[in-house]
Amino acid sequence: MSVKNALVIISFFVSIFFQDLKALAQNNDNQAADGQSLASHSIRLDVKVQQLAGIKTSILEPSKYQTEFTAYGSALNIQPLINLHYRYQLAQTEYSSAKAKYLNSGQNISRQQNLFRHGVASKRSLQGQQSQFQVDKAAANATYVQGKAIVDEALLFWGRTLTEWALSENSGQLSGFLSGQQTLLKITLPVNKHLADGIQTIYVEPSGDRGKAAKAVLIAEAPQVDTTIQGESYFFKTGNASINPGMRIAAWIPEHDQRQIGVMIPKSALIWHMDQSYVYIKTDQQTFSRRKIERLTLTPEGYFIANELKPGEQLVTAGGQLLLSEEFRVQIPDEDKD
Repeated sequence: MSVKNALVIISFFVSIFFQDLKALAQNNDNQAADGQSLASHSIRLDVKVQQLAGIKTSILEPSKYQTEFTAYGSALNIQPLINLHYRYQLAQTEYSSAKAKYLNSGQNISRQQNLFRHGVASKRSLQGQQSQFQVDKAAANATYVQGKAIVDEALLFWGRTLTEWALSENSGQLSGFLSGQQTLLKITLPVNKHLADGIQTIYVEPSGDRGKAAKAVLIAEAPQVDTTIQGESYFFKTGNASINPGMRIAAWIPEHDQRQIGVMIPKSALIWHMDQSYVYIKTDQQTFSRRKIERLTLTPEGYFIANELKPGEQLVTAGGQLLLSEEFRVQIPDEDKD
């Protein structure tokens, strides 16, 4: 073989070597980039490590959420209602007594008239009985008007339902309020909002924390509105022991026929970092992907999420904070190399 041919062959293999070396370097760069991308969003953990770390998951189920709006009100002292109750009972007693005297006076007039016609009683005696009849009639009318005034006062301030509860002798509807098992609420809606037909239950809480809210049941519409808010007002009752008369109350009112479809996640699934919320989704047996949650709604059952998560995905419900710490720990060597 000539020297010229030998140099050609050597040159060929050297060019092939450098092409392979360049391709290998490019492939390593791509793998490093892919690894960095994975590290910024995902973490891999062995199955045994997952078990030791207490990582738990659940399959997301489709859920419907009733949209709500916020209103405010207060827990009422029912002493004025109780006072009306006793005033009305006293007025009824006085009316019953006055009415009995009035009816008795009427019977006495009939007897006196018969005696007068037969010459047994004098005209003066008949006139005296007639005068007493008028006095008893006026007293009966006065006590009747007094009782009606109490009813009108109750209707004006408390509405028909609470008036019936308070003024009915055998109602018993106020017993829960008197025993402290229930608290009366007056909730005023924003000016542009209405309580939709069929809404009987809302959620209320004095500190404004939706996650701690308890149920309140509709009683009736209030006859008077709040002079400050100027919206519709309603009476509700609640058994929440943390709500006492005089407290200001936040209320969450369901919107009628405005349901969103999404998923409901437990509060333990949500993790926070730099004022941003995330969850982890298990994408395969060993891989967990971190996903940012932009919009969520706090409910008593957890968080409702409409867009970022889908039914059927495997959500990490316990151990998410550990995954976040491990994800950042894996990134530390790469950052040191830079």
